[in-house]
Amino acid sequence: MHKKIVCFGELLLRMSPGTHGEWLRDANIPLYLGGSELNVATALSNWKLPVQYLTALPDHALSKDICDHLVKKRIDISNVVFSGSRIGIYYLARGSDLKHHGVIYDRQHSSFSELQPATIDWDEILNGVNWFHFSAITPALNDNIAAVCKEALMAAEKKGLIISVDLNHRSKLWQYGKQPVDVMTPLVQHCDVIMGNIWSANSLLAIGLDENIHEKKSKDAYLLHASKTAGALMKLFPKCKSVANTFRFDDLTSLKYYAALDDKTGQYVSKEFNTTEVSDKAGSGDCFMAGLIYGFTRQHPLQHVIDFAAAAAFGKLHEVGDATLQTVEDVELKLKPHG
Repeated sequence: MHKKIVCFGELLLRMSPGTHGEWLRDANIPLYLGGSELNVATALSNWKLPVQYLTALPDHALSKDICDHLVKKRIDISNVVFSGSRIGIYYLARGSDLKHHGVIYDRQHSSFSELQPATIDWDEILNGVNWFHFSAITPALNDNIAAVCKEALMAAEKKGLIISVDLNHRSKLWQYGKQPVDVMTPLVQHCDVIMGNIWSANSLLAIGLDENIHEKKSKDAYLLHASKTAGALMKLFPKCKSVANTFRFDDLTSLKYYAALDDKTGQYVSKEFNTTEVSDKAGSGDCFMAGLIYGFTRQHPLQHVIDFAAAAAFGKLHEVGDATLQTVEDVELKLKPHG
C-alpha cells in the first residue's frame, strides 16, 4: 500500500464563456472545478494512488456539493479548512490557455487567500504521507500564503517527504509587491522534484535563458537548453534530484508536444506527440505533473516516467475541463506504436 500524496493549493471555479458574447444571449457559461493542485490530485486518484487534497473553502452549501463530488472521486478531503466566505473564481474563454492575456482572476478575499500562518497543524496532517506537492501559483497570491507554504515545506522536509513543485508562472498574479524570485527561491530549496519549462525557470528563479532559442528552430537546441536549465537548478538547489521541462509548440493548424527529464545520470526525452485538434489546453501541465508523481511513486524506469507524463499531458489536451478523466490504460495506449 502506497503512502498518501498531499496536494496543497486553491480550489477554483472556472467559468468558460464563449468568445463572442453568446453566453449572454444563451444565459449559459460552462463551469468546471479547477486549481492546479486539485487537477494533480484528481489524476492521481484516477490512477489508483491514495491522495489527499488540502485547501480552504467557506462553510456553505456550494462547498458541501464540491466536497461530496471530490469524495466520490476517492480524494481525501478530511483536512480541508472551512473558513472565510468565498470560493476563488477564474474566467477563461474556451480554447485559450492560462498563459492567455484574456484570463481573468477573481480570487481576492477567497477563503484560501485569507489563510494565515500557524493555523494548519502540518505535523499532524503529514503523518502517513510520503509526497507533498504544491505549485508556484499558490505563493503568488500574497505574503501570508507564501508563509503558509514555507511552514508546510519545512514540516514536510523534517518528516523526510519527497517534495515537488510545478513552476507554473501566471503573470497576472504576483501583484503584492514581491518579485517571484525572492519568494520562490527560499521555497524551492526544499524541493526534490522541479517541473516547469526553461521560460518559467527564468521568470520565477532567474535561471539563465537564451533569448534567441526560438530562432534556432531546433529540437536538439531546446533539449540542450533544458539540460542546462536543469543543471543550473540542481546546482542552485542541492536537494533537487530531478528536473522536468515541457515543450509545447502550437500554431493555427497543429500542436507539437514533448518533454525532458534530467537528473544526475543524464537526460531522458519523451516520445514526441503531434495533433491538429485540441479540445482544452487548461490542466495539461497539471496532468504532466501527476504523471511524474505517478511514475516516481510506482518506481518506474526514468524513460517510462517521462514518456507516461508526456502522454498524459498530451491526452489532457483532448479533454474539456481542467482535470483529466484518463485511466492508466488510456495513457499507456498512447505509448504503443499505433497510439
